[in-house]
Formats: sequence, C-alpha cells, structure tokens
Amino acid sequence: MVSLTEFNQNMIQNILHVYVSWTRYVLFLVMAFYTYLNFRYFSVDESRQKRICARQIWLMLFLHLISYSVLYLNTLDPAVAVFYCLQVVFFLCFILVYRAFYPRASRLLVNNMCMLLCVGFIMLTRLSYERAVRQFIIAALSAVVAWIIPAVVRRAGFLSKIPWAYAAVGIFLLAAVCVVGNTSFGAQLSISIGGFSIQPSEFVKILYVLFAAGMLSRSVKLKNVAVTTAAAAVHVLILVLSRDLGSALLFFLTYLFMLYAATSDLRWMGAGLLGGSLAAAAAYQFFSHVQSRVLAWRDPWSDIDNKGYQITQSLFAIGTGSWFGLGLYEGMPRRIPVVEKDFIFAAISEEMGALFALCVLLICLGCFLQFVLLAGRLENMFCKLTAFGLGTMYIVQVFLTVGGVIKFIPSTGVTLPLVSYGGSSLLSTFILFGVIQGLYSMI
Repeated sequence: MVSLTEFNQNMIQNILHVYVSWTRYVLFLVMAFYTYLNFRYFSVDESRQKRICARQIWLMLFLHLISYSVLYLNTLDPAVAVFYCLQVVFFLCFILVYRAFYPRASRLLVNNMCMLLCVGFIMLTRLSYERAVRQFIIAALSAVVAWIIPAVVRRAGFLSKIPWAYAAVGIFLLAAVCVVGNTSFGAQLSISIGGFSIQPSEFVKILYVLFAAGMLSRSVKLKNVAVTTAAAAVHVLILVLSRDLGSALLFFLTYLFMLYAATSDLRWMGAGLLGGSLAAAAAYQFFSHVQSRVLAWRDPWSDIDNKGYQITQSLFAIGTGSWFGLGLYEGMPRRIPVVEKDFIFAAISEEMGALFALCVLLICLGCFLQFVLLAGRLENMFCKLTAFGLGTMYIVQVFLTVGGVIKFIPSTGVTLPLVSYGGSSLLSTFILFGVIQGLYSMI
C-alpha cells in the first residue's frame, strides 16, 4: 500500500507538473506581447511610446514573477525567493535612475536590457544558482558603470581625436593575452588578475569600434583607409594567433560593415570577403581545434560521443523543447557542455520553447534597429559610425552565438549578450549600451 506521505508527495508533484505545463504557455504569451510592443514602438508618437514602455515593464515583471515561482516551487529554497526580490529592486532602480538622470535616453533600450537580463537570470538560476548570483553581482556593478558612461560620452568631444590611443591599448591587451593568456577549449581567451579571470577582447571590441570610427570619419581616401585597414588587420591577426577565432570573425565582420558604411564602396566589401575567405581556409589548415569544430558542424552524428557531442545535444534539446518548451526543470539542459555560456540559447529553447527563444532574438533585433536608427539621426560622422559599429558588433555576436547553437554555422565560442554567463561579456555589453545612450542624449 502507498503511505499517506508518499501519496501527498505524489499529489504535490502532479500539481507542480500541471502548473509548470501551463506556465510555459503564459510565459510565451507574455513574451510575445512584449516583443510585439518592441516593434510597435517604432510606429507611434512619443506619448504612446511612453505608454508602451510602461506596459513592457509590467510584462517583464510579470514574466519574472511567474518564472521564479516555478523555480522556487521546484527548489523550496528561501534563498531563491530572496534572490528574486533583489532582482526586482535592481531592475526598478536601473530603470528609474536612467529616467531621472538621462531623460533623453532610449527607454526601449533600457527595457530590452532588463528583459534580456531577466531571461538570463531565470535560466542561470535554473542551471546553477551560484553562477546566477555571481552574474547578478557583476550586473549590479556593471549598472553603475552604465549610469556613468552616458555622461562621459556626451561631454567628451575629444573621443574622436585619439583613435590611435584606442588602437594602441587594444593591440597591447590582445597581445598580452596572446603571450600570457589562459587557454580554454584550445584558445587563449583570458588573463588572471588578483584571482579574477578577465577576457580583454570583450572590452577591446569597443575600443576597436571607436578606433575605426575615429579614423574613417576623418577621411575615406585610399591612404587613410589602407592605414586603418592595416591596423584593424593587426587586431584580427593577434586574435587568430591566440586561436580566438570567434572574436577574430566578430572583429573582421564589424570592420567590414563599418568600412562599407563609411565609403559606400562595394569593392572594399568584395575585397574584404575574399580576404576573409582565404584567411578562414588557412585557419582550417593550421588550427586543429578549428578542424574539429568544422567537422563537428558538417557531420556531428558521425562522432556523437566526442567531437559532435555538444552540437548534437544542443539539437536534441531544441527538438525536444519544440514550439512551447518542456517547462522549467522539465528538460535536461545540463547535458549540453558549457550550456551557461555558449549554448544557453539551446537551454532556453528546450525549457521555454522555440517561440520564446525566437522572441529573445527579436528583442535583440529590436536593439539593433535602435542602434541603426540612432546612427541615421546623428549628424557627427564619428558618432554616426560609432553607433553603427557598436550595433553591428552586437548583432553579429548574436548571429554567431545562435548560428552555432542551431548548426547554421560552426560553433565560434562567443556568448549571447546579457543572457549568457560571463562577467567580461556582461560588463562590456553594459558599456556598449551606455555609449549608445550617451549618443542618444546628443540628438
């Protein structure tokens, strides 16, 4: 006979399973409505834009509450409830401080940052509570930086006058990693300082955009373009020597699009693509870990227990989750190696659904559209190229991350901004958005 205690436990588990099953539909509907408002924002007047942003905040807080109710009921850990409350305070403070000190800042970008962070906190809490807490602490510190950056940007007219300083600092940091960096998954990515691991390329990418914008805003004559391209190539070459090919590709594509935006000359684009293709072929010949990633991409099923394990587990997770997901704690995302970083999109797809994951991508696209629209409204060429370059850097990183997860391209090892675990990535993304908000205040 089944004891009363076992019967009650089974009853509780059944009720929890039903609750989780229904919440996945609620979460999708809330996320879908938020995403709809994200694009509706662009077609209404300013007063209605404010109302849309207010609705988005309520939708985000509701999604956050429902998700953490599931997380708490599955763990029954009071620390999860406290962690939820701290996040709510953080989101509200972040939004209110931006409104108070930067009334001309983009409310939509602030909301989207919070929504992407919200999704990241939810998934990280589900995957690893300790890492979620560390991510939250870094986010809180990064928020302080993000509040300061716009004030610096809008008052620093000298930023466009020191492009070679950006290049010198960037090349030095990348070279330091190349010489004394820590190796991870075959690539030298980080350096250790005082017990903390820092990935300099995450910060150099912002300096890199400022360098390219500063040089190309001066002149697009052949000599200046050639010098700028050579300096950009040095950045990429050092990343290749460090075997950080994901960042190398990110830097290369960003510069290529910035060069086209500055010159409107397709010949530069064609020459860049040809050179990039030749460099990719050379990297495949000289780097064994590149060969492994390409082979795993081409046919992961032939070596499913070794080289193809990560991508096959990612595809299994996405397929199992289907359109609406299995629900939080109903999947097995931990079977995917490095799921908190490179493959968090697969975990979102498995437990929250492909449609929910698609909404996350659309929110990222909405951020990119804001960057491009801002670039079009700015009159100063340096500011215009900076906004476009940072937007390109952001959306290319999203494309590389998701493309690797769904087997559209070989895995590159880059993170999904604001969602994946990683302190350097999180701080650099806050800085990136802070620079954009500073440019908004100059309109």
